Amino acid sequence: MTDQQTEVVHLVIEDGIATLTLDSPANRNALGTALVGELLDGLSHAGGDPDVRAVVLTHTGNTFCAGADLGEALARGASVEEASAAGTEAMLGVLRTILELRKPVIARIDGHVRAGGLGLIGACDMVFAGPACSFALTEARLGLAPSVISVVLLPKMTARSSGRYYLTGETFDATVAERIGLITQAHNGADDLDATLGEVLRGIRRASPQGLAASKELTTAPILAVFDRDAQRRAAESAALFGSDEAREGMTAFLSKRRPPWDLTDGRAP
Repeated sequence: MTDQQTEVVHLVIEDGIATLTLDSPANRNALGTALVGELLDGLSHAGGDPDVRAVVLTHTGNTFCAGADLGEALARGASVEEASAAGTEAMLGVLRTILELRKPVIARIDGHVRAGGLGLIGACDMVFAGPACSFALTEARLGLAPSVISVVLLPKMTARSSGRYYLTGETFDATVAERIGLITQAHNGADDLDATLGEVLRGIRRASPQGLAASKELTTAPILAVFDRDAQRRAAESAALFGSDEAREGMTAFLSKRRPPWDLTDGRAP
């Protein structure tokens, strides 16, 4: 990791638990080069430490993660297609690392979750959410689709819920997210959230490292099978969508804070 002044992911290990905190609130903890690199370093460090039983993934600011930081790549002179390809590659790397880590990865979130942020929680073994959480899959509104993150979301969300929220882009809260299988448990307050997390971690501390690894492998094997089968196909699908005229118009409209031409609402609907 980088020095304390510049790092955007903080790693703290205490009582057998490695806590990784995403700390780039200025850009809503977007998955830029530095954050992805430090997150992977932290996961690797925790995975290689025999004294660590589990990883808790959390955040500062009012957004857990807003997805890929395309602006970073565009600022370096990359095309939209190049920026999206780099973001896709980084996303796949993080998702596979979380899934294959031989220790539970638990998300403790209390903020907005969008785009690739939904992929992160989809890959985690458990997700506990506070009252400030909101979720939305808004890709269709931009001429895109949640292609890559689908490899971890579709195995966990109910078919009816993905059929609704993939298509409408509606925002929903943690109570709904729990009901549709996206998260493990919703909470009404931060104290309740931390109490549940503490109870879960006490249970994990009682488990053997071998037992944890073998048990996690049972739960992630079906998702990894989907990952291996579909990831590259979804990446190619995402690249094709990002390169389309319709997606360019959608992203331009979004950045310009105007409605795209296909938006048939009156502009007042959320």
